[in-house]
Amino acid sequence: MSDANVSAKTEQRLRDAMDRLLVGKPQHSDGRLTKNNLALEAAVSPATMFRAKAVLADWDAHIDTHGSLTPGEARRDANIDNLRRQLAAAKREITELNRQLTAAATVIASLHHDNQMLRSEHHAERHPRPVPPARPGP
Repeated sequence: MSDANVSAKTEQRLRDAMDRLLVGKPQHSDGRLTKNNLALEAAVSPATMFRAKAVLADWDAHIDTHGSLTPGEARRDANIDNLRRQLAAAKREITELNRQLTAAATVIASLHHDNQMLRSEHHAERHPRPVPPARPGP
């Protein structure tokens, strides 16, 4: 689609800039998919860019269809989502392990108490207390 409001050279510069931005290979901007970056990438003024209605229609159609995330931003967001899922799974695992640890500590404390009582009983059986001699009566 050609645009009579701008020269063919300007339209081609805008289309080349659009291609670079959409594939994530900017040369003159930060790579965000904005119309301002499209003008920067094409080295044209925003006013010139806005006269290129056909290019802007293609730009808007692509942004509407694919969103305004660059490929790098999409990878970053996917990575963040993956890390959030991993973090949630790790938190669930930690919660379960803490529950198991608490249960184990309770059982150990109970066994320790039982062991102490058994040792006391065993010690008492092996070493009976001497019975004090009877006192002579008055």
